[in-house]
Amino acid sequence: MNSKSKLSNIINQCCDILRTDDGITGAWQYTEALSWILYLKFFDDKEAERKAQAELNGDEYHPLLKKEFQWSVWTDTKKGKTGKELTKWVNDELIPYMGSLKGTKEGDPREIISAIFKNVQNRVNSGFLLRDVIEKVNEILFDVGEEAFSLSHIYEDLLRNMGEGGGNAGEYYTPRPLIKAMVQLIDPKIGETIYDPACGTCGFLIQAHLYLEPKAKTAESRKILNNKTFYGKEKTPLPYVLGLMNMTLHGVDYPRIAKENTLQTDIRQIDDRDKFNIILANPPFGGKEQELIQKNFPVEATATELLFLQHIEKSLKTDGRAAVVVPEGVLFQTNTAYQAVKKRLLSECNLHTVVSLPAGVFLPYSAVKTSILFFDKTKTTKDVWFYEVHLDDGKRLTKKSGITENHFVDLLKTYKKRANTEKSWLVPVDRVFESGCNLSAGHYNPHGPEEVELREPEEYAQEIKVLLTQALRSVDDLLSELKS
Repeated sequence: MNSKSKLSNIINQCCDILRTDDGITGAWQYTEALSWILYLKFFDDKEAERKAQAELNGDEYHPLLKKEFQWSVWTDTKKGKTGKELTKWVNDELIPYMGSLKGTKEGDPREIISAIFKNVQNRVNSGFLLRDVIEKVNEILFDVGEEAFSLSHIYEDLLRNMGEGGGNAGEYYTPRPLIKAMVQLIDPKIGETIYDPACGTCGFLIQAHLYLEPKAKTAESRKILNNKTFYGKEKTPLPYVLGLMNMTLHGVDYPRIAKENTLQTDIRQIDDRDKFNIILANPPFGGKEQELIQKNFPVEATATELLFLQHIEKSLKTDGRAAVVVPEGVLFQTNTAYQAVKKRLLSECNLHTVVSLPAGVFLPYSAVKTSILFFDKTKTTKDVWFYEVHLDDGKRLTKKSGITENHFVDLLKTYKKRANTEKSWLVPVDRVFESGCNLSAGHYNPHGPEEVELREPEEYAQEIKVLLTQALRSVDDLLSELKS
């Protein structure tokens, strides 16, 4: 059995054990439980590496954790706790201690531990089951490069399975083929700062790291890549914890992820220190923000997607570039707020490309059709290149048969050429303005409307629900305008 197969078996066995606990009610809960357990084992193995390196250099090493909280001590097979004694100690001693840690310098791993455990709750009620999981995790050796690399991929699969479970968990997972295509098209460089204002489980940042890692040839470039490149914000505790864990497993030693509501920042106060070279994002859509939050934006709107677009545009450095997933409603809606935000993107940025994605990319979380906006801060928009991702195989996207890398092969080839083809067309910006800033690819399709695939009734119902929600928000915005 190879390393990845062995690790996959260990992770699956851990999940099977956790599913039987009466404190675990779904995929997101056993994923959270397994995450903090894995992280502590990972940290212990890294501590052993740091100690060995110090001894090799003839230096004395001072452990970052008190002895009783070191993994190798409290999980000891013969002396370690189990049953009620274990769960009580984890809840009353371990988690509070880890959450209280403070680093003494920039890049101190204790800052990451503290950030994770301030947002962790042990949901495993049975100390005996918890002990069984610990014994399994103890079989993993994070100091073996192949195992660490394999586990990072297995963990990604775990997060994908959590997302595919639907419900709220899916909100934080973007399909990896879509992320990979966006990163390739943005083409980040070593030394550029990369930001995701709604980072969820950090899929965009991790893919950017994977893209850049082979290009970091020197110790200095690797230090810049791991410590001064990736930035993000996430307001919800679970994806925040999972994102930090995900980044760490992928080799990012000091991910600069903040747990906060991105939209609570008044964008008028954003200065050059708060701006980034690259922004990659799939902000949550369909949400609604309170009036106090809306005051942080020049264009006040209830729709979170409009607020995120304003934040992203303001957070982009001069010459910076962005790729952002938006629901189709943002593109074709022409009320005052929608027009104002799109007009600013066209006038203050170079909104050069709109990639229309097929319906079903985000199933089962959402059946809403989406597109990707590509823009930069190099000049004002002269024309917009529209591209429709076709399902050439004739099959519609489903939960079990989702978007793949093959769907983006042609886009990756033709993106820089901006050619007129059966799938793409170039439109002067004046025509876009004349159309009320309508950015829907189908509106300008010279080949006629795209052929529509019939979908499941449930998918139509979900889309109708979202459209009705957007319509009600538009009514709210109109009422606000009339009052003012």
